[in-house]
Amino acid sequence: MDLNTPRDTPPETLVASLVALLDVEQLDTDLYRGARQPGGVGRVFGGQVIAQALQAAQRSTDAPKTAHSLHAYFMRPGDENHPIIYRVVRDFEGRSFATRRVIATQNGQPILSLTASLQVPEEGLHHRDAMPDVPPPDALRSERELREEMIDEIPEKWRPHLLRPRPVEIRPVHARSWFRPEAREPAQASWFRLCAPIGDDAAMHRAVLTYTSDMSLLGTCTLPHGVNWITHDLQTASLDHALWLHEPFRADEWLLYATDSPWAGHARGFNRRRIFAQDGRLVASVAQEGLIRLRK
Repeated sequence: MDLNTPRDTPPETLVASLVALLDVEQLDTDLYRGARQPGGVGRVFGGQVIAQALQAAQRSTDAPKTAHSLHAYFMRPGDENHPIIYRVVRDFEGRSFATRRVIATQNGQPILSLTASLQVPEEGLHHRDAMPDVPPPDALRSERELREEMIDEIPEKWRPHLLRPRPVEIRPVHARSWFRPEAREPAQASWFRLCAPIGDDAAMHRAVLTYTSDMSLLGTCTLPHGVNWITHDLQTASLDHALWLHEPFRADEWLLYATDSPWAGHARGFNRRRIFAQDGRLVASVAQEGLIRLRK
């Protein structure tokens, strides 16, 4: 959200702004435009580009096929001063599955390539991981409440960014300080949801989950090293992103993400995430490798 957004902005307004951001505009057959973040400055959030690209892929496919997986590579950072153009290539259209390739461009240069697979829903063999045993969201405080409690230790230049109102409410299972990082296990879990309802458009719920799937993900691989991008000269950037959508869900109801990082090295870190509904269903899985370059 815009750094100048008033702190008392109603949740419904914040969520409506996010929905508008992810609702791509069709310019021509298989050609779409994604809006820029109002008031945004600097580099486009990777989750925004992936979500808008998925929306372009979904718009090019007729029901009942629905997206079940995507694989994306980031090539260049996006600029929040400009909209993003998405061109869709229809690589395959079968009776059960369809495959779409999406290229996101700004100023004539590709910034992301994404491949999405869509399937007609059907029944089949079923099993799933069990949801981790964590406190329910009602027993936890929000990330914003925790940050406001430590306002005195947040340098003035970081306060607008860390305390700005957001359309997604996050309640971490284990709170941590941004300004006193300590080495810990490379794993974290949080409950999250949109802070206001968005209706029943399942494609938009998938786009919102795609947007949120990039939040707090890359930082997991920095946890065992006691560093972060605020306290250290740490260059970070997402390199690729994969998402599998397993079960129906609502992004405006509580979801749990459980994230871990099994490996880091060679200025790269690998992160995995499982996303559960509050009823225990595993609804999505995420994997991402990113740049984590600690500069002297």
